[in-house]
Amino acid sequence: MGAGNHTGVSQFLLLGLSDNPELQPLLFGLFLSMYLVTVLGNLLIILAVSSDSHLHTPMYFFLANLSFVDICFVSTTIPRMLVNIQTQSKGISYIGCLTQVYFLMIFAVMDSFLLTVMAYDRFVAICLPLHYTVIINPRFCGLLVLMCWFITFWVALLHILLLRQLTFCTGTEIPHFFCELAQILKVACSDTLINNIFLFVATGLLGVFPLTGILFSYSRIVSSLMRISSAAGKYKAFSTCGSHLSVVSLFYGTGVWIYLTSAVTHSPQRSSIASVMYTVLTPMLNPFIYSLRNKDVKGALGRLLSRGAPCLRWATDLRTKWTL
Repeated sequence: MGAGNHTGVSQFLLLGLSDNPELQPLLFGLFLSMYLVTVLGNLLIILAVSSDSHLHTPMYFFLANLSFVDICFVSTTIPRMLVNIQTQSKGISYIGCLTQVYFLMIFAVMDSFLLTVMAYDRFVAICLPLHYTVIINPRFCGLLVLMCWFITFWVALLHILLLRQLTFCTGTEIPHFFCELAQILKVACSDTLINNIFLFVATGLLGVFPLTGILFSYSRIVSSLMRISSAAGKYKAFSTCGSHLSVVSLFYGTGVWIYLTSAVTHSPQRSSIASVMYTVLTPMLNPFIYSLRNKDVKGALGRLLSRGAPCLRWATDLRTKWTL
């Protein structure tokens, strides 16, 4: 095919994190380990919440949804990257790239929405404790999560429909290890003004507004805690927010850091390395933050693993008998 514009381009080339062949086995092992830890950690959180009756509360319902979204988030990017490294191929089909963009946007925005909903849950629990069970009821929680999914599906779909209107040059290279919307817009061969405007508006509505809601919730929480005279009461109330606040700081802190890094350095390679923070590192650390800082989750995980230990010993004994 020629070097001109081509609306039916068959594939893009993902340049990845490094062109050095000697680093490829190291990158493969590192990202495979991080992927397995992320999936296992978040899966344990989901199993602990679903199997322990003590965690059948709105806060942990949202946490289980957050863990599910994190599993889907990393599964959208890392397996494809590992396949490309293993096969020494940089290609990704046009449809595959758009599909990756679609699901990446869904799960990234859902992360933001769920963190906002969890902040609202803590606000009601601490500032309006007498009305908590009336406001944060199971039906309301389910509708809230469904509404978040509905909004993200349609916003991501609009991005893809606008992206489909663009033309791309054959052999287009994306300086990233996954198909990121901003990077794709930069390498398009046609005018991307409408796409950039919609991206700016969507980022403002779906990024800035949730963050504003989180900051407002915690400002009210801090204000309520300041009126509590007992130091033990303050510590107990704030300890329920510690894990969530840590995850919020990690999620939005890495996002701001990536934005500043991209704006200052203008280096695609450094930008892709910085993207590892929110696409891989943040979902991997979330289960550890909640299990280490939250006594309820830690206790539920302990009970879950203790129930699984007898089954593991039984399977080991059975395998030993068959071997003999």
